Amino acid sequence: MYDKYQSPLSERYASKEMQYIFSPDMKFRTWRKLWIALAETEKELGLNITDEQIEELKEHAEDINYEVAIEREKLVRHDVMSHVYAYGVLCPKAKGIIHLGATSCYVGDNTDVIVMTEALKLVRKKLINVIAELAKFADEQKSQPTLAFTHFQPAQPTTVGKRATLWMMELKLDLDDLDYIIDNMMLLGSKGTTGTQASFLELFEGDQEKVRRIDPMIAEKMGFKECFPVSGQTYSRKLDTRVANVLAGIAASAHKFSNDIRLLQHLKEVEEPFEKNQIGSSAMAYKRNPMRSERIASLSRYVMVDALNPAITSATQWFERTLDDSANKRLSIPEAFLAIDGILDLYLNVVDGLVVYPKVIEKRLMSELPFMATENIMMDAVKAGGDRQELHEKIRLLSMQAGKNVKEEGGDNNLLELIAEDPSFNMTLEELKSCMDPTKYVGRSVIQVEEFLTDVIAPILEENKDIIGMKAEINV
Repeated sequence: MYDKYQSPLSERYASKEMQYIFSPDMKFRTWRKLWIALAETEKELGLNITDEQIEELKEHAEDINYEVAIEREKLVRHDVMSHVYAYGVLCPKAKGIIHLGATSCYVGDNTDVIVMTEALKLVRKKLINVIAELAKFADEQKSQPTLAFTHFQPAQPTTVGKRATLWMMELKLDLDDLDYIIDNMMLLGSKGTTGTQASFLELFEGDQEKVRRIDPMIAEKMGFKECFPVSGQTYSRKLDTRVANVLAGIAASAHKFSNDIRLLQHLKEVEEPFEKNQIGSSAMAYKRNPMRSERIASLSRYVMVDALNPAITSATQWFERTLDDSANKRLSIPEAFLAIDGILDLYLNVVDGLVVYPKVIEKRLMSELPFMATENIMMDAVKAGGDRQELHEKIRLLSMQAGKNVKEEGGDNNLLELIAEDPSFNMTLEELKSCMDPTKYVGRSVIQVEEFLTDVIAPILEENKDIIGMKAEINV
């Protein structure tokens, strides 16, 4: 196992569940289900196919004789026809009607859509669980004041819980996009060599109505609402682009979250989980590197860039089809899903174990709060008889002096002391310190968290309560 390349997406990042969805076994079992659906449809529309042949196909739908298919492919160099042959070996009575009237894209493209749909459902399940875990965190931390940043410069305070709702809002938008894509997934159906269904028109002796019914019947048997109404030999590769774009959107949201956690861990305000025996650095034993968040960022960049592959493939298809999509699809689509699967497992793991340090948060907030409280202080001084314009200029100058003390002298923020010493404000240091309650400066943060969780998130979690409760296992 150590003498050839192995994809890290399988070895380190993606879950076994997602890996199976894109496995050869899933593909070939789906091929057989599609052949059964086609045979049933053709029989129901009047072709000379017997119940006995259908039952034989169903009897051997799961016991795939891989060895026979592999040996046959060495001879004929065609994967679909090799599996048609292998299926026929197991089903001698039905072998003559397997794949009747179809092209390779009937099993290939329809299976791709089925596999992507199953993968999207797993992504959705994990996304819902991340949102549920973030909802708990936001509710627990909704009243914890913290310094907010714009441009990563100190700004008006918020709360830790309110910041978490920003991460959730982006995931909610991703969920909206994901639900739309899942709800609009369409099979190729059985369109024939150039999408005209000419072979089926021949099979059904020119009966337009029977041929028209083939695709809807196959879609229903395979659990889909519809097939593409028109196509060339393949389904429009625009579908792959749409799927990849929604995965890239989730990746972007996860990347933003991971960046925030990495910055907060640098500030020692919030940390991702760190295991008892985990080593942060081979050289610096004290280090606690945010490796999970860094991995989220790393994989997310891959998914965002990978979305270009289906877009370019879609743009460069010639007429009814070319084959320059095949090798690219085999890489870009599965790997995007495997990567996003690993990202969501990491996201869930990080949120589930986030550690908040209120004392550090309070210390940093209080060091900046005097600057942010100046407007309130000025208003109180005006009420006591001061001149607003004069006081504004004095506070500006005193703020610069306090800032110099912090930045150039390495001292504490002494703005309150400087204001107390200025008779223009007519306020004692004790009166000024009474303005330093952080909860006075967080605006509607607490209420916003409560309203968001109640009005936006709770209905989503209630609707999906049966799939909530996942725990993510990651390879560290």
